[in-house]
Amino acid sequence: MRRLMLFAAAACIAHGAGAQDTAREQRWAEQVVPNVVVGDAVHIELGSGRKFLGLYTAPQGAKTAVLLVHGIGVHPDHGVIGILRVSLSDMGYATLSIQMPVLASDARPADYYPKLFPEAGERIAAAARWLAGKGYGRMVLLSHSLGSWMSEVYLERTPGAPFAAWVCMGRAGAFGDVAQVRMPVLDVYGENDLPAVLAGAAARGAVVRQVVIPRADHFYTGHERELAEAVRGFIEGLK
Repeated sequence: MRRLMLFAAAACIAHGAGAQDTAREQRWAEQVVPNVVVGDAVHIELGSGRKFLGLYTAPQGAKTAVLLVHGIGVHPDHGVIGILRVSLSDMGYATLSIQMPVLASDARPADYYPKLFPEAGERIAAAARWLAGKGYGRMVLLSHSLGSWMSEVYLERTPGAPFAAWVCMGRAGAFGDVAQVRMPVLDVYGENDLPAVLAGAAARGAVVRQVVIPRADHFYTGHERELAEAVRGFIEGLK
């Protein structure tokens, strides 16, 4: 309950809830795919047979793949996630940024839980299988904002998740049962992040490694390069 309240407080958006907005997701895909400059659009299948969009970039010789999970109500090429998927590929990592399930534009973070979190976990798992099928020996999960909450729930509920590490960005509040996340975790936030993110920073930093990006806001605007370097340093430090 505390996590729900913190995430609701973190979002400056109006109240609203509803069923998964597949039409909105389709509109995102129709807008994003024709404008992809770096990487390729792929469609990953769920067990139900439904498919969702991913943006995949594979530098020659890449051995590590980064799976990117975006925040509330956006798409896999939006904002900091769109920038990171390209900058990390420039650093030699394969990247796959996936479309997460969305609600209507007036939905709050709390409206997503628990309604869409099961499918969010299914999409992360399906994308990991897709990357494994490409032969990557090491995969890192990277998430932002609401995507970090989705990723945490997936990791807590998935013993033996196929990731070497998790980069958690812009996570509001404290972690839940992070002891169930049996892998290295890097908690990242901006010096000028949202109040709910800053309020939980000490609690998160007490249990995992933490990096603060100086002068950065919740979206790391103008500080994406420092963020990418912090992520690379973490990945390269993995055993």
